[in-house]
Amino acid sequence: MNARVNDKRRYNTDGTPRAGAPETEDQSPVAEGPGTPAPDPTSELTQLRAELDAARRRVDELARGIQDVMRDRDAFKDRIQRERDRMIEVEKGQVAQSLIEAVDELDHSLAADDGSPFAQGVRLIRDKLLGRLQASGIERLNLVGRPYDPNAAEAVDMELVSSPEKADQVLAEHRAGYALRGRVIRPGRVKVGRYVEPAKA
Repeated sequence: MNARVNDKRRYNTDGTPRAGAPETEDQSPVAEGPGTPAPDPTSELTQLRAELDAARRRVDELARGIQDVMRDRDAFKDRIQRERDRMIEVEKGQVAQSLIEAVDELDHSLAADDGSPFAQGVRLIRDKLLGRLQASGIERLNLVGRPYDPNAAEAVDMELVSSPEKADQVLAEHRAGYALRGRVIRPGRVKVGRYVEPAKA
């Protein structure tokens, strides 16, 4: 059984509505919970976007930091590799000096090559040593007949020439020069032509 409660201030004793009283009751819903205003979706979305932007900036900073570390690591590896290659080249050059001196002695022995079996054996040994040098990246410089280059040879002798084409040209080789991958490790010793204009009668 439903009980109906009437506000006596709104009705007379005979049950008729009292003058000036509202005809309907206020039936507006009552807010549940404490009386705090509902959150603003716009401000919450703005806050989330700000946090997202901050997170993206942090990720970008970390990514740049990782890239810097990787570049530094690669640069360090390159420096180590270059230093290692340089040390290997220095060691090759030191070992090559002993072989080059041995080839020099064989060249002196072959200066008076008489075609004998002994001379042929010496030449064979000399050629094998030159092959080993070449396999290590060491090349014998071809200086005779070319313009004199002070970076590749030392001029230890000079010969007067009557032809202008032979001026400052290597005429003979007293000692061979050698280079390791294009870098001269021992300059040659050569005779250079010097042109002198013939005296006019």
